[in-house]
Amino acid sequence: MYKKSIFLLAVLFAISISCKKKAEEQIINPNLTIVDNGDPQISISENGAVAAAHPLATEAGVEMLEKGGNAIDAAVAAAFVLAVVEPSMSGLGGRLQAIVMTSEGKISGVDATTQAGIDYDPETAPKGQYGYPAIGVPGVVKGLTKLLSDYGTLDIETVMQPAIKHAEEGFVVLPGEALRQSMEIKKIKEFTGTSKYFINGDTTYVEGSRLVQKDLAHTLKLIAKEGEKVFYEGEIAQKIVDDIQKHGGTLSMAAMAEYKARDADMVEGSYRGFGLHGLFIPSYGAITIEMLQILENFDLADVPETTWAELVYQANVKAYEDRYGQEDLEVGKKLTSKEYARTLADAMVPFPTQQAAMNWNRPASWTENGHTTHLSVADAQGNVIALTQSLGPIMGSKVATDGLGFVYAATLGGYLGDMKAGERASSHISPLIITKKGKPFLVLGAAGGSRIVTAVAQVTSRVLDQKMPLNKALAAARVHTGDTLILAETHPGTWTLDDIKQFKEDGFMVEEVDQPGRFGRVHAVMMDTLTGKWIGAADPDWEGTAESPTTLSKVE
Repeated sequence: MYKKSIFLLAVLFAISISCKKKAEEQIINPNLTIVDNGDPQISISENGAVAAAHPLATEAGVEMLEKGGNAIDAAVAAAFVLAVVEPSMSGLGGRLQAIVMTSEGKISGVDATTQAGIDYDPETAPKGQYGYPAIGVPGVVKGLTKLLSDYGTLDIETVMQPAIKHAEEGFVVLPGEALRQSMEIKKIKEFTGTSKYFINGDTTYVEGSRLVQKDLAHTLKLIAKEGEKVFYEGEIAQKIVDDIQKHGGTLSMAAMAEYKARDADMVEGSYRGFGLHGLFIPSYGAITIEMLQILENFDLADVPETTWAELVYQANVKAYEDRYGQEDLEVGKKLTSKEYARTLADAMVPFPTQQAAMNWNRPASWTENGHTTHLSVADAQGNVIALTQSLGPIMGSKVATDGLGFVYAATLGGYLGDMKAGERASSHISPLIITKKGKPFLVLGAAGGSRIVTAVAQVTSRVLDQKMPLNKALAAARVHTGDTLILAETHPGTWTLDDIKQFKEDGFMVEEVDQPGRFGRVHAVMMDTLTGKWIGAADPDWEGTAESPTTLSKVE
């Protein structure tokens, strides 16, 4: 009898362990319902995945993986292509932030954001939200070449070939790119170089037209042949400086030559047992982690959708109060501490009393335009990267130098406030790597200005709290803070009239935004820990795709 009891206990213990293991596997594998049914915005493969904001960029990344390159080779190729095919959002004259996790488990980042020159004088410098006064030192070229030299396996000529091809032979302009360029037509026409490249007849390039960029192809060929030095110290640098100084800007050859892509300062936290890894200033990784750790104090698994959104909104408000006080890493450690998050969570009021909310019928007035672009890549060996690059607003400074073919980011002249000599542009950019047991699990980031942080946090919560498949998490409704009100996206498939009514009944004022893509565009890759396959997903509010290599080669 004693032996029988011991045996039964052993069986029950084994069943218990098995159930616990399955439960843990389900927690870290919420994507069992995803099926790769030909949707170009979803991919599933043990060979890795690329998710980017334009199909040609995704294809370039996959091409590198199929040539035997790793995730970083693929990301750099995709990023160079985005600089060609999404010129309203990113380019060689822009800024970049990236976070990398190698197959050995090392996590690090690259800071290549735009910068005020070392000889910049804000007291005497010309002012302007766009135009030549807004141009600082570009960072993208040094950022991409640093990523390639530090982590890549392919040569720069191979990695840049797709971008050169699309610039030289042209590409078909997608509806989103055509729309964004048309929105800036008046400002584009103010500048000779920009007009040369982006005015086609009397208008900008329309949907379906073919945009050929021979000068940009030449610039890219010079970089592929001579490396970053030609851009920052050689022929290209001289053309940049001559044009900017001729038209009243402040950039100098000394400022170009001094610029470096830096190893980024890292910040870390955790959420429901998953590791959070982001980049500190000039990125907003600390704010993203802070927001998630505030939310960790609430059980979000089974609450109503509107309650989930209200808590997200309030965590957003609390975290965003700390955006402008991130002086050093000591502050970053405070913002990412569990104790600090708990204090902020305790100060939240689940259902505020605001009678005015029930009568709030302010018409939608959100006109802020989305900008920036993001891509995420994973390879079969377990290397992953999340990379975000930007020009600032649509078409950046609106300036392109005749002969070079690319637009510069808006950085100086008051666009980002007063900047000191050598200061780098801070932004909401927040690429994030989420790990489980020391392995990459979810790799993501977003485009969309101030909505980047909230988009990343909400997709993370949808996956980890609500166990949504990745593609559904990207499609699910989002909110954002409008200071004293909830901004809620209401285009088809998001928040309904009943949801809006519930927000108001719970005491919140709401502004409806019936425009796709206005709450961040997330591109992500994720590990299915049961099958060992990578899932790639592109934001359905954008024109990007997710794709995986069908075959893999070894680098000789």
